[in-house]
Amino acid sequence: MSRRSGILEFAVLGLLREAPMHGYELRKRLNTSLGIFRAFSYGTLYPCLKTLVANGWLIEEPGSAPEDALAASLAGRRAKIVYRLTAEGKEHFEELLSHTGPDSWEDEHFAARFAFFGQTEREVRMRVLEGRRSRLEERLEKMRASLARTRERLDDYTLELQRHGMESVEREVRWLNELIESERAGRDQRRSGPSAPGDAAQQDNTSGETGGLPRHGGSSRPDPSDDTTK
Repeated sequence: MSRRSGILEFAVLGLLREAPMHGYELRKRLNTSLGIFRAFSYGTLYPCLKTLVANGWLIEEPGSAPEDALAASLAGRRAKIVYRLTAEGKEHFEELLSHTGPDSWEDEHFAARFAFFGQTEREVRMRVLEGRRSRLEERLEKMRASLARTRERLDDYTLELQRHGMESVEREVRWLNELIESERAGRDQRRSGPSAPGDAAQQDNTSGETGGLPRHGGSSRPDPSDDTTK
């Protein structure tokens, strides 16, 4: 399985964990919620869905709306198929969520992982964020070294493009620093939180929430899938 198809399978499982959907809804969510899949087509999505069904991670069901089935029958078309996550599929997705290897902080995979941080344990989020930051710091160091070697041979426009790329990476590193500090602050708050048993239990249940997001005004987070960061 290629890395790109693996990312698509991960995203499909994650979206279907939220609610069952048919193919059109899935493609729309992939395009609008996860911008890295803008170029994906039905010709890519449906083989992925068939593979997930064959693995026992999804099941196919007929559309639930009677009027939809009637309209499809009158028009000579098949009723829409709804895809539902199975218990095995949920278990597999949770296993994928716990992975923190190098693939999880590469450009496209990181964007998909970040989209499902609300379903990810805090410690896993921290490892992915720190791995992504480390990868970008390595990239930034190489870009600076390359620019220092070639600066004199570049025309003004190429030089400006190089600077723009570096600024994009620097901006994402700053954003990651904010996220990491917020996650650490949330973890420290849990450790020093109220001692009442009920309160402690309530805090324990928030370990997978997105409460670690930094709160700030007009700044916008960079798109991890932005081509300028590659």
